[in-house]
Amino acid sequence: MAPSDPRQTKFVLDESRIPRAWYNIAADLPVPQSPPLHPGTRQPLGPDDLAPLFPMALIGQEVSAEREIEIPEPVRDAYRLFRPSPLFRAHRLETVLDTPAHIYYKYEGGSPAGSHKPNTAIPQAFYNKEAGVKRLATETGAGQWGSALAFAGALFDLEVKVYMVRASYDQKPYRRVLMETYGAEVVASPSLTTNYGRAVLAETPDSPGSLGMAISEAVEDAATRDDTKYALGSVLNHVLLHQTVIGQEAIEQMGMAGESPDIVIGCTGGGSNFAGLTFPFLGRNFREGAKHRIIAVEPEAAPSLTRGVYAYDFGDTGKMAPIVKMHTLGSDFIPEPIHAGGLRYHGMSPLVSLLKEHDFIEARSVHQRSTFEAGVQFARAEGILPAPEPTHAIRAAIDEALLAKEAGEAKVILFNLCGHGHFDLSSYERYLDGSLEDYEYPIEKVAAALAGLPQI
Repeated sequence: MAPSDPRQTKFVLDESRIPRAWYNIAADLPVPQSPPLHPGTRQPLGPDDLAPLFPMALIGQEVSAEREIEIPEPVRDAYRLFRPSPLFRAHRLETVLDTPAHIYYKYEGGSPAGSHKPNTAIPQAFYNKEAGVKRLATETGAGQWGSALAFAGALFDLEVKVYMVRASYDQKPYRRVLMETYGAEVVASPSLTTNYGRAVLAETPDSPGSLGMAISEAVEDAATRDDTKYALGSVLNHVLLHQTVIGQEAIEQMGMAGESPDIVIGCTGGGSNFAGLTFPFLGRNFREGAKHRIIAVEPEAAPSLTRGVYAYDFGDTGKMAPIVKMHTLGSDFIPEPIHAGGLRYHGMSPLVSLLKEHDFIEARSVHQRSTFEAGVQFARAEGILPAPEPTHAIRAAIDEALLAKEAGEAKVILFNLCGHGHFDLSSYERYLDGSLEDYEYPIEKVAAALAGLPQI
């Protein structure tokens, strides 16, 4: 049923509508997943192999085939601080574009950390606390994941050590300050606090770092301390699982709007916010024969889905993390220092990669300046300054709305605005003064990195 007011802008659910279970797409996949492999033996991983890094509850979720996994009440209680998040109809953007398309966006920037990342940081902190863990080690690119885990650590009285990619550490100092305000310890990666970090700096003292490097440092930290576990903000199955509260709420809110999306869009780096919005809609495609068209959008400077190979590869540059089958540019690949730091990763979630390999989703890559152009256009129309990461989704949403205009079709478009850009003003300043770089696909660097793929 359509809303009584055709100009209704916000579709808001009561706290009682916070989902009571996460949706596990593994239950509905038409094709099986490939098992992760031990980095040393190259054999399929068992629970004991992951125990040094994760509590057993999260290991169980990583391999679960149950369609629904109950959300613990302490986690739902913490979710009440920012969930359900609002769904917006972008009336003003539609007017600016003069399109017959209806554009909606799910806004995750109202969380304490300013993004979708607390959706998984809170349960990860909860399960670690339940297991008696005292300290968490993690990496962060743009700082949104680090901010979320620092916040969750404060909620559950856990120490948090964050290895922040050097390029983002320099570009986004206020993200570091936010993490420290929440109580986390933050160091630039590569750092002098791990064996791997010291080795990288000895060879490349001015390294800009990468998510692959920072993951190696955090994994080493966790594996060498009995009181510490590792927490990851994307890529792994249990992380994507926790994010599905986004899509579940969006399905109900689109019902409130009286519409169903023809196109669902999310930016992709490791896959978490994309999965959070799209997996519940993909579940409808698989179970009910729905026809939602799903588009993943990534940076041209790190286009794993569109230019990478689908193969087993290490999840980190130091080759200490599990080997997983994914779309990858090679674990030795270090992306250019784009401002969408959360998308500077050499690989893609195994689940998202599997979906792309079998054409259940589409993927496209976009250039940095084009994404900021879309972000500025969106901000001037809708008033919300997006983080650099979701400007990739905005770019695709605008492009699809213009195609709908050209075709004279009233398409319904939904995208995930996964975080605000209040800590990213220096990058907007560079765009506005014309100094923002526009990196091309680094074909030679990728070719060299792909030559080092593990032989499985």
